[in-house]
Amino acid sequence: MKALLALEDGCVFEGRAVGAEGEATGELVFNTSMSGYQEILTDPSYAGQVVTMTYPHIGNYGVNEDDVESRQPFVRGFVMRECCFEPSNNLATQSLPDYLKANNIVAIDGVDTRKITKILRVKGALKCVISTIETDHDTLVKKAQDAPDMAGADFVKEVTIDKTYEYQGSGAGAYHVVALDFGMKENILRLLDTAGCRVTVMPSTSSIDEILAHDPDGVFLSNGPGDPGALPYIYPTVRMLIASGTPIFGICLGHQILAHALGAKTFKLKFGHRGGNQPVQFHENGQVEITAQNHGFAVDPESLDHSQIDVTHTHLNDKTCSGIAHKTKPLFSVQYHPEASPGPHDSQYLFKRFTDMMDAARN
Repeated sequence: MKALLALEDGCVFEGRAVGAEGEATGELVFNTSMSGYQEILTDPSYAGQVVTMTYPHIGNYGVNEDDVESRQPFVRGFVMRECCFEPSNNLATQSLPDYLKANNIVAIDGVDTRKITKILRVKGALKCVISTIETDHDTLVKKAQDAPDMAGADFVKEVTIDKTYEYQGSGAGAYHVVALDFGMKENILRLLDTAGCRVTVMPSTSSIDEILAHDPDGVFLSNGPGDPGALPYIYPTVRMLIASGTPIFGICLGHQILAHALGAKTFKLKFGHRGGNQPVQFHENGQVEITAQNHGFAVDPESLDHSQIDVTHTHLNDKTCSGIAHKTKPLFSVQYHPEASPGPHDSQYLFKRFTDMMDAARN
């Protein structure tokens, strides 16, 4: 079946439908990872977006039940140069096209993903539509132009959990952590568990009283989708957590929320950082980490109160702020994914840093 991808700038690409039938609109972005497509599909941070994979062959090893990062795929659509229909992997339980169809994800292959990526790098992230039912180019371009903007959009309410639950890890954690779920990936919970944390996962709208009623040793602010500037209902709770002296660790959207709670601002990046090969420098020791990233907004370092807050990490490609820490309070955050999945493991030391912070707060 034929499929079309139309961008708001008027570009239209014709290819093959390899997922569900129908139409999907969203912000078109690209990811440079060579593998890990199932983790990308199920990363809630991609809610509201259509993802283009820059690697030419996707789906070669199929999908399985162990590589999901949340309860379901959250991408709006998926774009590939060539999708594999017959995976070669003894662990595969399903092909990628079958998985996309089963989860109602509209997808297209047979298009020039190099050209698409170049357009996005030059013009920035663009709204788009993938369709298997409409063939008129002008109609599709108009639908892309009329799609909602990512800036100002709150997708956290779409991806957060409804009820508090206890993560079923080893159960032997020396620290009790409350994790606020703004769109959290499963591997974060696994690594908190490995670091010695018993984790209570709570909805994004949890109140300060509900959080502190669990008497946590620390609070984790998770990754998630959308515009961090569109979440004013979350900042007051985080401000009260800061005032309580509870150790706080934030990742990605959690980093941006923490910055807002500290009085800083965020801005939209031209095309964002998405992939498993993003270089970040840790100022404390000068070490360069290769990191996994997925974000379209960044903290404005000029808006930080530098008498109270240090910029701890810097993205080496564009010099954006990739981490902050308070000078006197037990809190820090990073603008990338130390849990990877997919991606390198250079930054997993941050989970140990969090437990060390909770240790110090106890004493």
